[in-house]
Amino acid sequence: MAIQVTRMTEADIDGAIDTIQQAFANDPYNNWVYPDRSKVSLTRNRVSLTLRCRWGIQHGLFHVARDPTNPSKILGCAMWLPPHPPSVPDSWSLYLSYWYLWLNQIRMNLWYGRGGLSTQRYWIWKARQAEAQKDLWVSEKGYYFCNIVTVLPEAQGKGVGRALMEEVLGAADREGVSCYLESSRKVPNVAIYEKFGFRLVREMECRDGEGEEDAITLYCMLREPRGGQGGETTTGTKSIAGETVGTTPEIGQ
Repeated sequence: MAIQVTRMTEADIDGAIDTIQQAFANDPYNNWVYPDRSKVSLTRNRVSLTLRCRWGIQHGLFHVARDPTNPSKILGCAMWLPPHPPSVPDSWSLYLSYWYLWLNQIRMNLWYGRGGLSTQRYWIWKARQAEAQKDLWVSEKGYYFCNIVTVLPEAQGKGVGRALMEEVLGAADREGVSCYLESSRKVPNVAIYEKFGFRLVREMECRDGEGEEDAITLYCMLREPRGGQGGETTTGTKSIAGETVGTTPEIGQ
């Protein structure tokens, strides 16, 4: 199948969210942060993701994949944050965009409620993320941060995930910039992303309770650029079989 990858537009948002909700339906993080599955609200989740997608269209690297013969259907999406050198302060427009996103999420919570989200578990996860990134992000160039990669179940194994990953990995290699991602699923995600040059650098437990079901693991992976400035891109060739990477389909609380 020929795969076309383009930057996400407003018209792509609903289709992209479809891929996220289907791919994350049984994700370990999703099950952990929404412990009472009877309260999960896909409507609220869609509103939350719509806010995030609109933010990402302007400030992130959000891509969608489709079959050119059926351009109306989104087969997968990827959400990356561009590298930000730690010595460079955020621009005013980016700083204000964070506040705007946060205020809209507050409005969403007032209207829809929490939708079963455990805010305690959400903040445990965010704290562990922040701890890992503080320790691991040491490059002065910053990192391309892969937040989410998703593929519709019906499109798995057809190169959709590979096309989405290589869209940004190629740029990272040309620029000589490292990449970073996180996952709550070790098998098969870690092995799959090792094919693209990532390596597992840290495993961190996120716990809220004493039972086995009260903890999940945050898997942190780094990828060094291949070829450096102007060098040849040699990313892997194994497709991502519908697995998801990153923090959560629920952006914000």
